Order: sequence, then structure tokens, then C-alpha cells
Amino acid sequence: MATKRSVSALTGADLKGKKVFVRVDLNVPLDDSLKITDDTRVRAAVPTIKYLMEHGAKVILCSHLGRPKGVTPKYSLKPLVPRLSELLGVDVEMADDCIGEGVQKMVSALPDGGVLLLENVRFYKEEEKNDPEFAKKLASLADLYVNDAFGTAHRAHASTEGVAKFLKPSVAGFLMQKELDYLVGAVANPKRPFAAIVGGSKVSTKIGVIESLFEKVDILLLGGGMIYTFYKAQGFSVGSSLVEEDKLDLATALIEKAKSKGVSLLLPTDVVIADKFAADADSKVIPASGIPEGWMGLDIGPDSIKTFSETLESTETIIWNGPMGVFEFDKFAVGTEAIAKKLADLSGKGVTTIIGGGDSVAAVEKVGLTDKMSHISTGGGASLELLEGKSLPGVLALDDA
Repeated sequence: MATKRSVSALTGADLKGKKVFVRVDLNVPLDDSLKITDDTRVRAAVPTIKYLMEHGAKVILCSHLGRPKGVTPKYSLKPLVPRLSELLGVDVEMADDCIGEGVQKMVSALPDGGVLLLENVRFYKEEEKNDPEFAKKLASLADLYVNDAFGTAHRAHASTEGVAKFLKPSVAGFLMQKELDYLVGAVANPKRPFAAIVGGSKVSTKIGVIESLFEKVDILLLGGGMIYTFYKAQGFSVGSSLVEEDKLDLATALIEKAKSKGVSLLLPTDVVIADKFAADADSKVIPASGIPEGWMGLDIGPDSIKTFSETLESTETIIWNGPMGVFEFDKFAVGTEAIAKKLADLSGKGVTTIIGGGDSVAAVEKVGLTDKMSHISTGGGASLELLEGKSLPGVLALDDA
């Protein structure tokens, strides 16, 4: 994928007095009283917005929230205004729509360095259809385009891909840039040895990532619910653990492929099993090769944690995607938390540690180690698709550097 032009290449001369349409990802979780419960994505958007404000641009922020069907008040972006205003140090204006005459008027009234937040762009079904007429209406509000919404870059929507056809320059924001530098950069040109840790419940959702990583990594560690499909494929008894029966041949093929590629593939040697899927289940540690009937594996065991940690000691680059167990239950979060601590420790010793989106991010946040990692990806699906070697439409639409 060609390197994209970045917002950092734009100067005061390019930006002063210019109306900039900025696609950000403010899709944050809200509680029942519409209070933000995790503002990570809002904070992640700040550097790009501040840069534009400081260079005298008129900033027009566009985002989605949730998956509304038409105009749905509970998916309004209004609850974000106080936190955005606080983080940016200005009173952020809020429009009650994202296109139309009323919005045009508010844009015209913006001072240099002012910020206007548009209402949820997904209130229009044309957004997800990438309707060119709708994209044109959005684009008509501005002079140039900045895409900083990495979390939706894998979708070709009107605000992530369509508007780039009508606005020049179209550039990547700082967050988008950092995501691409780390995720594309690390995978394309890693410092070796390069290890990937892939977890999560199903092989089927991670198959693309595993196959793509086989071409790149020296070491691949597997954890989470997907390992029981591998165990069953090897003829082990898995009790009532999660197994994808239609993926047994695939698991066998992946083990063979690792051998032929010279990739060191590690499966956990021991697991923590439970008599039911619950926080208060009875549990015990057993070798991975024989889970008794009526029991299910919910975490990796202490020997596996030790082996995985020792293996990671020798690496220079690590990508982690997907938890080692059911980390939502404290009793079965031990493996995931141990890996998070190990990565934080190695990061301090100069190893590049990349948390590639999804539940691994939540796990790292849970143990409070977010600021210890080299890079934490803000995109779930987008990071997965990049790691699978796919091109992201929201990125392809931007100007080449």
C-alpha cells in the first residue's frame, strides 16, 4: 500500500481560514443516562483537531455512533460536546444535522480555529451505501478532507471514502498515520524475531490473520477458545470446550503449514478447565491433551504462561490480537493478564509491542497497562483486515505522499 499524504504535511498557508472536513471516530460507549463510559476514542482524535485549530482552520467534525436505523435520538452525538470542548479548550458548536442549509450557515459562521460537530452521519442510510450525491453534500461543506477515523477505514462509506473524491487535498490524520505506521510498518518490515499472539474464541474469525501472519512471523502463539479446535484435530479429548467441527481439517492444515514455513507454532500445553461457563465455576489445571467430559477449557494454564513468556523474551516485535481466555471472568483472566504484563515488561526493554485491536485492548486497559505498550490500535475490524494484508478503502481514497 502506497504511503499516504499526512496532515503534518499541511502548513498554516494550506490551512488558515480553510474549512476542513474531518472524519473522526467518536463511536464511544454511553451508559443509560448518556454519559461516556470510555473516552479513549475522543482523546485519540484530539491531536489532529488541535493541529488544525492551531493552524487557523475551521474544523468540521463528522462521526457515527452506534448503528442507528434512521434518526435515533439515543445515537445523537450531543453527549460528546462537553468532553470534546473540555479536551480542546474551546466551546465546540453542535449542528442538529450533517448536511443542509442550516449546517452550511453554521460552517460559514465558524471563526478560524473554531470547531463544529455534525450530527451522527449514519442517521442517513446513504452514508453506509456510499451514495455519491450524499458524499457530495457532505463535501460541499468544506475545502479539504482529513480522515482520522481508522476504526471505520475498512468500510467504504460516504464520509470515509466518498468525500475524498470531491475534496483535495485528502490526507490522513495523526491517528490514522500512527495506525498505518505501526500495523503496516511492523508487518511489512519488522525487527526480528517477530512473534504474533493470536487468541479469541473462534478459528474462523482469525483464519485470515493466521494465514497472513504465517508469511511474516517467526513465532506464532495461539490461545483463547480457538485452541480446542486444534486439540480436537490432533485427536485430544476436549470435553465440552468450544469446538468448530467444520474447521478441524483447517486446523490440521495450519499445523502442517507452520512446519513447512518454518514458523514456530505454540499451542498451550496446559489449560484451566471449568465445570460450567460462569464466573463462579469450579476450576482446575490439567494438561491440554485430555479434558474430561463435562468440563470446558476457559484459560491457558501456568505452564503455558511460563513457556509463552520465555518464548517472547527472545523477540524484537510482538503483535497481539485476541485474549488467552474468558478474561471477563476474573478467575479465567489470569492467562490474558499475564501476557499483558509480559508485553508491558518487554516494551520497557525496547521491544515493539502492538496491541492489534479488539478484546486485547480491553484486556490491557483492564490491567491498567495501556500507556506501557508501543501501540494500541483503536480499530477492531480495521486492524484485523490490515493484519490480513487487505487494503482499506478509507486509506486508499487518500492522496499518495
